[in-house]
Amino acid sequence: MNLKVRLSVMNFLEFAVWGAYLTCMGRYLGNIGFGTEIGWFYSVQGIVSIFMPAIIGIIADRWIQAQRMLGICHLLAGTFMIGAALYGLANGTESQFAPLFTLYTLSVAFFMPTIALANSVAFNALTQAGLDTVKDFPPIRVFGTVGFILTMWFVDLMGFQDNQNQFITSGLLSIVLFLYTFTLPSCPVKKDQGKKSLAEALGLRAFALFKKKEMAIFFIFSLLLGVCLQISNGYANPYIFSFGADPTYQDTFGVQHTTMLISLSQISETVCILLIPFFMKRFGIKNVMLIAMFAWVFRFAFFGLGDPGSGVWLFLLSMIVYGVAFDFFNISGSLFVESRTDSSIRSSAQGLFMLMTNGVGASLGMLVAQAIINSYTTQTIVGDQSYTIGDWTTCWYIFAAYALTIGVAFALVFKPEKANQQQ
Repeated sequence: MNLKVRLSVMNFLEFAVWGAYLTCMGRYLGNIGFGTEIGWFYSVQGIVSIFMPAIIGIIADRWIQAQRMLGICHLLAGTFMIGAALYGLANGTESQFAPLFTLYTLSVAFFMPTIALANSVAFNALTQAGLDTVKDFPPIRVFGTVGFILTMWFVDLMGFQDNQNQFITSGLLSIVLFLYTFTLPSCPVKKDQGKKSLAEALGLRAFALFKKKEMAIFFIFSLLLGVCLQISNGYANPYIFSFGADPTYQDTFGVQHTTMLISLSQISETVCILLIPFFMKRFGIKNVMLIAMFAWVFRFAFFGLGDPGSGVWLFLLSMIVYGVAFDFFNISGSLFVESRTDSSIRSSAQGLFMLMTNGVGASLGMLVAQAIINSYTTQTIVGDQSYTIGDWTTCWYIFAAYALTIGVAFALVFKPEKANQQQ
C-alpha cells in the first residue's frame, strides 16, 4: 500500500477514536446522573496532557520504537475505555463517580500521548522515504479530522449520543489501530536523543522565557485563553439537547442530531486552517490572535442567543466561527513562539505553549465552567429522558464576557516588536 495512504489511515483512526466521545460525552454523563461532574471528565484530559506525553515520549526515544509505543498506548486506552463502558452499562444511573472516572482517566492518560506519537511516526516515515514533511504531511493530517467528523456522525446516527456505546466505539477503534500499527514503518530508537531529561521533555527549560516581559505576557494570555478551549466540547451537546424538554423543539434536527450539528465546528476548522496563511500575511500575528479571541466571544454569544428552531442559524454561526476561534490562536501562537525563541529551546517553548493552553488553561476552564453551569442549571427528568435545564443563556453570556475581557486586555497589553508582527 502507498505510504501516504497508510499514514492517512493511521491518522483517520487516531482521531476517530477521539471523535467518538469528545463532543457527546457530556450528554451521556448527564444521562447517568453525572451532569454536575462533566467538567472533571474534560479537565482530566488537560491534566494528563501535562506529563503523560513527555513520559511516553522519553520511553519511545530510549527503549520502544514509536510505532510500537503508539500501538501499546492504544491497546491500553481502548481496554480501559471499554472497561468504563461496561461499568456504565452494568450500573446505569447507579454508577459511582470514582470507578467510572478512574477507568476513563486511565484511558485518556494513554490516549493523549498518541497524538504526538502518531505525528512522530508520520514524520519519520516521510523523512525515510525522502518526502517533504512540510508539503506532504498536511494532506495526511486532514484525514484525522475526517475520521473525527465521521465518527461523530456514526455515534449520532446509531443513537449512541446518550449511552456508553460511544465509549465502546472509541475503545474498539483504539484496538483496531493497535493492530494496524503492526503494518506501519519502523521508527528506529534514537540513542543520541535518549539523554533528554524529563524536565527537558516537559518543556521546563522554556520557563526561562518568563524573564522576558513580552514572552511572559504572551504565555499568561495563552493560559487565559486556554480556559475557553474545551467549554463548548463539554457543554454544547447537553445544552442543545436540553431544548428537547420543550415540545416546541423536541423534533428539531438540532435536538435529534446534536452531535452532527456540532460536527460543523470541525468542518469549519478544516476550512479555517487553509485561510490562516492569507490572514497572517495581511494582518500579522497579533491581529490574527485578536481575531481568534473575539471569535470566542461570538462562539459563546451565538450559543446564548440561538435555539434549535427559528434560531438555529445562530447555532450555525457559532459552529462556523469555532474554526477561527480554535485554529487562529493555536497556529498563530505557535508561529509566534517559533519566531521569538532560540532554536536550542524552541521545542521546549512549543511544549510550554501547549501546556499553558491545552493543559493548565483548558483544565481550569472546564472546572470553572462546571461551577458556573451547576449554579444556573439542574438535572431534570422529562418522560424517559434526562435534561440539563436552567438559565443556559446567562452561562454562555458569562463565557462570552470573559473572552471579550481577555481580548480587550490582550489588545492593550501585548505589544510585540514590529519586526515580529508579520510572518
